[in-house]
Amino acid sequence: MADDGVQYEFKSVQAIRGIEDRSIAKWQKAGWELVDRNQGTLRTTLNFRRPKPRIPWVLVAVAAGVVLLLAIVGGIVGSLQGGDDTDRTAKSPSDVTGVAGGKPSETPKPDGSASGESDAEQVMTVENSKDLVALLAVRDYCDEKVGTFAAKYAGRTVEFDGSIASMQNHGDYDTRYDILVAPGDKGPKSVVGPGFKFEDVSVSDLHLTGVNIPDSIGVGDLLHVVARAGAYSQNQCLFFIEPVSTTIR
Repeated sequence: MADDGVQYEFKSVQAIRGIEDRSIAKWQKAGWELVDRNQGTLRTTLNFRRPKPRIPWVLVAVAAGVVLLLAIVGGIVGSLQGGDDTDRTAKSPSDVTGVAGGKPSETPKPDGSASGESDAEQVMTVENSKDLVALLAVRDYCDEKVGTFAAKYAGRTVEFDGSIASMQNHGDYDTRYDILVAPGDKGPKSVVGPGFKFEDVSVSDLHLTGVNIPDSIGVGDLLHVVARAGAYSQNQCLFFIEPVSTTIR
């Protein structure tokens, strides 16, 4: 397709409904222009385009000449080295790798460990877990770090401040919901962290605590979440969590 002589390349991206702005910002930063969007039940298809780079024919000719020159030089050097009969004694494995001396290195403690409390018992927070801090700061909710964290800490309890990015009825139910939680306070405008999801939950399932417990919750509400880490869906880029307690901040 051409527009005023400009050739374009196109890209379609699947974004989680409710936090499409994160994907749009990411691809616009990479030079892509949003053309349109098609909103589905759970995901939104974002269509982008950007001008194809133009490569002057002069550069192509120069590059071909450089490749040819390197091939010629490589052939000359190879022929000269072929007659070198100098003995090259191979080093023994110990010469190459070295021998470790002294005391054996200590096995590193798992992230989030604490004295007198096992890993499985301790709640992971931003104060005691560097891995959780890194997880909450990812710029892309499809980042492989999310899946790595989910696999490593499946079943562990995590605690963090978040906000509701999206809230939809689960199937045909009126009082059960699929709730997308983003780290921080920006709700649907959040640009960091994974897509945490409470799936098929009622408001009572959130185990609301605190002084002021509301009758209802909605998009943009600020939460303090304590939840068990569940599975990560690589296809959906969703990190499923099970609520333990939820406080409206």
